Amino acid sequence: MTDLHVPAGSAGADGFDLVVTPESAGWGFSGLRTLTLTPGARHTFATGADELLVLPLSGSCSVTVEGETLELHGRTGVFDGVSDFAYVGRDSELSVHSAAGGVFSFPGARASRRLPFRYGPASGVPVELRGAGQCSRQVNNFATPAAFETDKLIACEVITPGGNWSSYPPHRHDRTSDVESDLEEIYYYEFRALAPAGVPTVPGGVGFQQVYGDVDDPARPIEVLEEVRSGDVVLIPHGWHGPSVANPAYDMYYLNVMAGPETERAWKICDDPAHGWVRSTWEQQPVDPRLPFYSTPTGASPVPR
Repeated sequence: MTDLHVPAGSAGADGFDLVVTPESAGWGFSGLRTLTLTPGARHTFATGADELLVLPLSGSCSVTVEGETLELHGRTGVFDGVSDFAYVGRDSELSVHSAAGGVFSFPGARASRRLPFRYGPASGVPVELRGAGQCSRQVNNFATPAAFETDKLIACEVITPGGNWSSYPPHRHDRTSDVESDLEEIYYYEFRALAPAGVPTVPGGVGFQQVYGDVDDPARPIEVLEEVRSGDVVLIPHGWHGPSVANPAYDMYYLNVMAGPETERAWKICDDPAHGWVRSTWEQQPVDPRLPFYSTPTGASPVPR
């Protein structure tokens, strides 16, 4: 089995800070790259058989494909606001330029269809509050099936206040059924320290993620319990995943990238029966008052669920 925890700085290549491909992950569809551009820098590369998104994590950029350029306003950081983004189809060459510099992510998926190059506005990103109490978190559904069309790719951002449990109750989506979609998943993490100025903090922040196997599926064992820091990635080929735990001293962000062999592009999940009952308790609990961190630029209010 591929090493499922990819520490920051351990998987850079070809000018990228991080490169996860279906081949390097040992699966068939999901991928992710991240790129730091210094002021005025440009990076050009080919998508090959993958569709991808250009999603600013910090900073702004222009994206050029076949002579057409889209300007992405971006954001100052993942804890500061939603971002606009660009979609780039398979079999394309793209050039990314940033006048002021920044950090950019490229969630991707092995695609069958070539869809057109196009813009995703920040004002169109549905912002949702999920869970309640210490399971409260914010979800930016920028490229989920109902929000944005792709061929295979599903992507969203989750921001969890310090001390809360996210990606909970543990759930899976590793088989085709009425209640599940077969989806590989990537988690990419960033953290923000909450300590007052001058107080020492752990470099890169720190949180924890768990992934574990299904006793009914002994042919596919999996066991992950990792300390994760900013820039780290966890790969989830199958199994129950959750919780992702935010240390009380740090707010936690993760970018989810999902894709799989399904003909229907859908995010259908099944809770671990030993923990799924927790959902019923949310009706009696308020959403964490620290949420939302922010809403869409149009001021749309997140909807708890």
